[in-house]
This record gives sequence, C-alpha cells and structure tokens, in this order.
Amino acid sequence: MNYKDQYLQENASYERLLREYNQHGNLIVGFDFDGTVHDFHKIGAVHSDVIELLRDLKSINCTLICWTAYKEHEYVIKFLEDNNIPFDGINTNGIPLPYETRKPFFNVLLDDRAGMIQVYKELRRLVDYIKNNK
Repeated sequence: MNYKDQYLQENASYERLLREYNQHGNLIVGFDFDGTVHDFHKIGAVHSDVIELLRDLKSINCTLICWTAYKEHEYVIKFLEDNNIPFDGINTNGIPLPYETRKPFFNVLLDDRAGMIQVYKELRRLVDYIKNNK
C-alpha cells in the first residue's frame, strides 16, 4: 500500500472514522459554533441538517465538543440548549489527555471553514451505517 498522502485517497478518512468508532465505540466530534450551527451574521442561514446530524451522532454515543471564539459562553450554552443541540463541552477536550497542549483533540471537525461538506457527508454516512447495522 502506498502511504504517501494516504488521507487524500478516496474514502480513506471515512474508513478511518469507521475504524476508530468501531475500536472505541464513539468518536470525539468537534463542531464550530458560528456559521455551523449559529447564524452569527444574521443572514437567515439555516443549519438544520448539521443540527440533525449532531443529534444523530449523540444517539450513537459520540462526544460533541463545541469550539468557538465567542466570548460569552453563557450565550453559546443557552443557544445550544434552546435549540436542542447536544454538546458535551465548550472549548475543551472530549477525553483527558496525559499532557497539556493548545491543540484540541477530536477525531473530526465540523466547521464552515474547514471542508464541512466532506465531513458532513462522511459523518452522515457513518451514522447511517451504524444505525442500519445495529
């Protein structure tokens, strides 16, 4: 197998997510707040597909961490709770790490500025596969 740029190979990142889910029984999913689940610019953006995906991910035991630069965490918490958006933390690691790092740990990140369409499709595929094979 050629390992050069292995995650540029078709289906490689999906297969890694599936392998990690099967190994651990969950995934740590980071998700951005503004532009991903929240209409910060008030342009009428709707994020219902991403929100539904987060609910489905929670139903298969994924840990969901909201990542935001928003200063008022109380607002973020209220928004998530008022909109029934599951989360297990804000700007925190989903698992304890044995060392300190500024880099957040997650298996995958849903972010409007980080290839969201690919990540959304792969996570939707993963959820559907898990739910159909239980």
